[in-house]
Amino acid sequence: MENTLEKTELETQNKSGLKKLIDKIGLQQLIILIVLFLIYGFFAMMSPAFRSSSTLTSILDASYYVGFLALGVTFVIITGGIDLSIGTNMMCAAITGGVIYNQLRAPLWVALLAILAMATFFGLVNGILVAKLRLPAFIATLGTMMVTRGLSSIVSNVQTETFPLRGGPDGWYKAIFRTAGNFPTGVILLIVMAILATIVLTKTKLGRYIFAIGSNREATRLSGINIVKVEASTYVIAGFFAGLAAIAYAATYTTVMPGGGAGFELDAIAAVVVGGTSLAGGVGSILGTVIGVFIMTVLKVGLPYIDLQPHYQIFITGFVVILAVYIDIYRNKKLNK
Repeated sequence: MENTLEKTELETQNKSGLKKLIDKIGLQQLIILIVLFLIYGFFAMMSPAFRSSSTLTSILDASYYVGFLALGVTFVIITGGIDLSIGTNMMCAAITGGVIYNQLRAPLWVALLAILAMATFFGLVNGILVAKLRLPAFIATLGTMMVTRGLSSIVSNVQTETFPLRGGPDGWYKAIFRTAGNFPTGVILLIVMAILATIVLTKTKLGRYIFAIGSNREATRLSGINIVKVEASTYVIAGFFAGLAAIAYAATYTTVMPGGGAGFELDAIAAVVVGGTSLAGGVGSILGTVIGVFIMTVLKVGLPYIDLQPHYQIFITGFVVILAVYIDIYRNKKLNK
């Protein structure tokens, strides 16, 4: 009898602990976190080389620019919007910073500030087009995507721009993302920015208004909230994070090609959707986005280890995105019943 009671009490404690964990991080976030570990474990089991520290560093390196893009576009998607220009905006800002540094001979810190300013500016342009002029977000940001893609080639005269190498003059900025001892310090910056983004979304009026717009735009407008200002601010935030992504990309890969960036926005948006943020708006979390980023990055880095060609990698990644969107649609239908 005593053994039965002890077993019952233990089961109750275990359930209570699981419930606390679910309440703390959310059921969906817990599920995708488990999925992340399962995917990582699968690749580690299939390829011993995948278990190396260099592979982990590669995963983290590949996560920085996608992570920053995803953090920014999470704000936009929660309002029910979309930003297709973040990838080309990132590359345009990065190559403009390279031109300022290499051709205009400006100090590196000036070039880095210019990168942030330019990316944020195009975020503001998107905000005005979508929130103020009421252009459909898909069309407005698609136009900005083409503008920034073309502008990067014009500014650089279709020339590749190279940022300082580690150990050389101005190579200090690389330590922001990886130390000389190969420690991926960029993950610390990514976590810090994720924490700040979480605070904005969950602890401020701006965050509450962003969720309110995504949940019911008209009701939010009738309540007296300046939805134009709030919605535009999400695109500005996305632009700023695209600037951070540009710096991360330049620091990680050193060389920036003109006219690039197309497709990066899909990686970021996929990570956001996989992380549980609804394309319908009103639902989302930064924690889910971060986990989604690492799911997409582990897939991207891990698939070549099992000898899959690039087109198979694209196919599998696309399948994961479609599955995540279907789950989102199914969840919304269940909530509306």
